Amino acid sequence: MDSRTSTVDPKLLELLVCPLTQSRLTYDRQKNELVSEKAKLAYPIRDGVAIMLVSEARSLED
Repeated sequence: MDSRTSTVDPKLLELLVCPLTQSRLTYDRQKNELVSEKAKLAYPIRDGVAIMLVSEARSLED
């Protein structure tokens, strides 16, 4: 499966929270990221695995 076309299980998305703010995440299918609006960070999904490390997240303030 191509990581660019992967989807996130809705039940998993309900369980995952931002490690920085503990807020809910939304899935950006186009960029294949989990987005925390509160923290203004986007966590990448690589090979179907969400990388939930603040150090790996992309800032949304770019």
